Amino acid sequence: MHSKTPQSRRTAEAGFSLIEIMVAVLIMGLLAVVVAGAVIPQFNQSQAVKARADITALENALELYRLQMLSYPTIEQGLDALVSAPDGLSSPERYPSEGFIRRLPLDPWGSPYQYEYPGQNGTVDVYSYGADGQPGGEDLDADIGNWTIE
Repeated sequence: MHSKTPQSRRTAEAGFSLIEIMVAVLIMGLLAVVVAGAVIPQFNQSQAVKARADITALENALELYRLQMLSYPTIEQGLDALVSAPDGLSSPERYPSEGFIRRLPLDPWGSPYQYEYPGQNGTVDVYSYGADGQPGGEDLDADIGNWTIE
């Protein structure tokens, strides 16, 4: 008769108990909560920073449009006039073949940027309605416009 060697006994006992697995899962969950608590506010702040950068780029493109075309796009032409020549231009030959920007960005929350000419806050207003996609709001839902950029 063969008796079990110490090595074969260790192999039969190898593995983790349910308690050990539950403790490991609990620790990973706690770490995930701590990391998420630190990362989510930074992510929200980065969305507002991206919106401000997009608005500044659109405002610069609108200024180039004004210098080249001698006026800002109408409300009807909107920001699309920066990508492709709108109908009814008085001097279509002045419009650059590649447009003033390659494409219109969406705001960080997936909505189109808004445009008003004449603006209520300046000559032109370019803005995002924020996270809720509705006018007004506070914190993440607050509107971000070229008049709020410092």
